[in-house]
Amino acid sequence: MDRSTALRAAAAAVVAAVAFTGCSAVMPGALDQQPPATLTGAGPGVTDSTVKVVFVGVDLGTTGSSLGFRTADAGDLPAQVKALEEHVNANGGIAGRRLQAVFRSYEASNDSPAAEEKLCNQITQDDKAFAVVLTGQFQSNARPCYASRGTLMLDATLVPNDDATYAKLSPYLWSASYPGYDEFVTALLSSLKGEGFFEGADAVGVVAADTPVNKAVYERLAEPELRRLGVAPTVSWVDTTDLGTLNAGLNQAVVDFRSKGVARVMFLGGARLASFFLTTAAAQSYTARYAVSSFDNPAFLVNNPGTIPVAALDGMVGIGFNPSQDVPDSRLPFPGGDAERACLDIFAKGGQSFKTRENARVAFTYCDAALLLHAAAKDLGANLNAAAFAQAAAALGDRFTPAAGTRGLLGGDRRAAGDGYRVLAYDPGCSCFTYRGEEKRFAG
Repeated sequence: MDRSTALRAAAAAVVAAVAFTGCSAVMPGALDQQPPATLTGAGPGVTDSTVKVVFVGVDLGTTGSSLGFRTADAGDLPAQVKALEEHVNANGGIAGRRLQAVFRSYEASNDSPAAEEKLCNQITQDDKAFAVVLTGQFQSNARPCYASRGTLMLDATLVPNDDATYAKLSPYLWSASYPGYDEFVTALLSSLKGEGFFEGADAVGVVAADTPVNKAVYERLAEPELRRLGVAPTVSWVDTTDLGTLNAGLNQAVVDFRSKGVARVMFLGGARLASFFLTTAAAQSYTARYAVSSFDNPAFLVNNPGTIPVAALDGMVGIGFNPSQDVPDSRLPFPGGDAERACLDIFAKGGQSFKTRENARVAFTYCDAALLLHAAAKDLGANLNAAAFAQAAAALGDRFTPAAGTRGLLGGDRRAAGDGYRVLAYDPGCSCFTYRGEEKRFAG
């Protein structure tokens, strides 16, 4: 694209960044302590006959129409939630109680720490929910807020949570679909080495979301391993607090990488930083070979050639653990495994169907959350609370498989159920991402 087009695209991407990621600051006065967990008694939102669970859906309509990006239709989210409610209640409910599933829409263009705090208050105080299924809640204050209210979180957001965060917010924070961040970073770097990504390079640029979780994992795992692999990392911490800091961070990263002759770039922290950086880099005529993962939403990179330079995709490689946002159905038949089929059957009974796997990307995470809650709470009886749920969920081991993933494993300190991944690479022949090689397990 010409420079003026690239600059306009860069500006659009920066605006989108605010909508999609918001900022990483913690709200002043946000509660950081959660109530003591007990194995006996009922948690919030639980009565003798019902249990309330809120499913959050992110509304991208305003953002998408104003910026002109393409994203696959996720279908009728309230109807999908209703179908899951009907299935759970027809099969024993939640610990013998009738599931009351509530859908709440969250406007992406208004995302901010204050908006996240408001949503948390609505769900914990107005709805008085036992559990919340989070999608698109990127703010650092969000999860501590729910934990401070004793609300169980089934996190379906592609935002990295490390082992320390799961431990700190235990027993309230879980992911029914995705892996933990520590094991993800280890698998990513190992796979990049195996794919020869670092060959011929003595340096690598790291575009990283400036969040406490990302910094901790980078310093403890990523940086030492990159140096062991023989590449010197240049990290650019991108502060997504507002338009100015985000734009400054992206542009400074390009300047730093170019000045140091960096020809390999990877992304850590998700938050669609890959999309924004690629557009900014094109505006400055900077090119490199890139490493990406499911946290970077590969389907979005492919679906938006007007914003993401197609040339930047060539040679991309990394790992994928979320088929619905990684590869097209032509490269991985849809429907696939038993978990996908089971969820599709549930939705079909509720009158919901999906043309492609990508159309079902949100529905699958909703289904994972509902079925994990259903399975773990089965025998809890009067003691339906977060601590008892944690104990029962851990006992499921590998008997729970996420529809949004390919393998599952819980138990011990694992609070993130996703346990399968494959090498992910861009294929110019199909203008899409594809999987390579055999599936591996994060847990080894």
